[in-house]
Amino acid sequence: MRLKGKTAVVTGAGRGIGRKIALMMSGQGAQVLAVDINPDALASLKGCDTFAADLTSEADVAKLASKAAKMGPLHILVNAAAVVVFGWVDELPFADWRKTLAAELDSVFLVTRAMWPLLKAEGGSIINFSSANAHVALDGLPAIAHTAGKGAVLSMTRQLAMEGGPHGIRANTIAPGFTVTEETEQHLNNPEMMASVKSKLMIDRLGQTEDIGYLAIFLGSDESGFITGSDYRIDGGATAW
Repeated sequence: MRLKGKTAVVTGAGRGIGRKIALMMSGQGAQVLAVDINPDALASLKGCDTFAADLTSEADVAKLASKAAKMGPLHILVNAAAVVVFGWVDELPFADWRKTLAAELDSVFLVTRAMWPLLKAEGGSIINFSSANAHVALDGLPAIAHTAGKGAVLSMTRQLAMEGGPHGIRANTIAPGFTVTEETEQHLNNPEMMASVKSKLMIDRLGQTEDIGYLAIFLGSDESGFITGSDYRIDGGATAW
């Protein structure tokens, strides 16, 4: 019960990493408000309060903040929501570029800004997501928009750590490598791509959502009380060489 007595908002909780974090934080004693754009995905999430919202909409985010305020002070904010459109730089439509940046960057800004007063009440931990792609290019992956968005989140989180320091607000990023989720399972039968992914791993297995969940629990807990402005690569060593 490492998060007993804490409240948490977890975005992108309908699937993948966000869903696993919401469930694991609830299992560690936190009162969790799980957020996703897909209400059907939230309906099957057990042990959490839920709220459906488009996090690129200021109006929806304002409603989310009102819902979160009913929990009292906010101790943990996990910005895991993301939508990404892959495409090579000479092929990616501008609309898909903007869609990706809105989902990966604007949503983090809007939600964090809305939750800031709740985090200031008692101090708290913001957990954002950069990516292995914020540090290195991955051969064969047309991720020009994704790398731009995650690189921006990495930089923005350092600024949030500075601005939050006087209020007891910490801000850190998690940078996952290839992690098996509903979204990435489609690539498991792509021999060329998987060979490229596995060639960079120092650990002989793929990342799992619970790997990310354990790190998120640590960053949300009092155990990490002196950690802020940091980025945690959790990628089986892929970006270390």
